[in-house]
Amino acid sequence: MVLAAMSFGFGFRLRGMNDITSPDSSRTTIRLHMSMSLDGFIAGPDDQPGQELGRDGGRLFNWLDDRHGDGPSGQVYGEVLATGAVISGRRTFELAGRWNGDHHDGVPIFVLTNHVDPDDVPPGSAQFVTDVTECAELARTAAGDRVVMVHGAGAAQSLLRAGQLDEIDIHLVSVLLGEGRRLFDALGSQHIELERVRVVEARDVTHLRYRVRHD
Repeated sequence: MVLAAMSFGFGFRLRGMNDITSPDSSRTTIRLHMSMSLDGFIAGPDDQPGQELGRDGGRLFNWLDDRHGDGPSGQVYGEVLATGAVISGRRTFELAGRWNGDHHDGVPIFVLTNHVDPDDVPPGSAQFVTDVTECAELARTAAGDRVVMVHGAGAAQSLLRAGQLDEIDIHLVSVLLGEGRRLFDALGSQHIELERVRVVEARDVTHLRYRVRHD
């Protein structure tokens, strides 16, 4: 998989709209990146080690075939690789083989988990964190003036509930999977307003960016 089938940077600006940072300029932006089908699935059914994207879930990442090009998808991929820290859910971390301790460029990885076994020391730049707000603070400090990238539906939902997620990048793929794992299934009844700040059309995918409104 390409960075667990998705983790992306160069310093490109996408035509038409600049890279948007957190409306609170005093804090580093935490941004979710997620490929998703038109019917809301981020993985096919039966996702498990050895089949991390589920059955037919790899279809959501065909757009990464263009990741090394000069077009929109290459530039979006570049933004991802430019991130300065990663927040991941525990399940995603394990499915990805813990990224062998290096998600990209040795940036710190903060893994949200419900329980920490003192005998289980994560590899490389990864560390386990049980508190959502503490996790966000650690990641922001580590990333400095760069964006924090979020991996995993569980981590994204926890950060949203805690008011710590600033932006959502959805890479909307032209397919209906029909079944699998959804992005926001366990978010609950909380009403969250979003502001669309960027739309980028590319081959077989539309890259959408939303800012989470915290007011």
